[in-house]
Amino acid sequence: MHNSLFAIIESGGKQYRVSEGDLIDVECQSGEVGQSLSFNEVLLVGDQETVHLGTPVLSGARVVGTIAEQGKKDKIIVFKFKRRKKYRRKQGHRQHFTRVRIDQIELAAEKVQRPETEQVEEKASKAVAKPRARKEAAAKKAPSKTVEKKASKKIAAKEGSKAPEKQAAKAPKKTAAKAAPEKGARAAKKSKAKVVKKKTTKGVKKTAKKSTKKTVQKKD
Repeated sequence: MHNSLFAIIESGGKQYRVSEGDLIDVECQSGEVGQSLSFNEVLLVGDQETVHLGTPVLSGARVVGTIAEQGKKDKIIVFKFKRRKKYRRKQGHRQHFTRVRIDQIELAAEKVQRPETEQVEEKASKAVAKPRARKEAAAKKAPSKTVEKKASKKIAAKEGSKAPEKQAAKAPKKTAAKAAPEKGARAAKKSKAKVVKKKTTKGVKKTAKKSTKKTVQKKD
């Protein structure tokens, strides 16, 4: 039967739940049978009412015990085998251990942290208070944001109404500027066509004169 006061200690990379009068097997510790042994890495101390939790270790707390036995555990077989390589190794192993009787659980009253329940309640109250503060801050900032949005909408509407007028004022200038080069191009085409017609008419007249001269010479 466990006593009302218990502790969780760490030794050899393992954790053990102990109470006064318990016998536990830990990894091999140096010392002789009957010698006292203390565990300073105490993670938790509690009883039926309160629990003191370390972060990760409780400062000032320790568990004191007495070495009851130094021994070896049961043998285990370590067998290694590789097929088609003629490799086989068989080895036995017995792990050393130290059996300790727990005598006392010491807890420094001044350095003990508050129980876990109080810490949980405090965290919950903080978690509830933060959303309330955020909502109040958002409510204070909300009117200014709405005013800014309305002002920006009015400015955008004014700019939108001015934009078509500017475009309409600029449109005739652009059309006039585009129409001027088109008229010049048409006039140039017409002049070129007239020059070509004149040349063709002159050529036709010359050929007609030559043909009349030839006909006259043949008759003579």
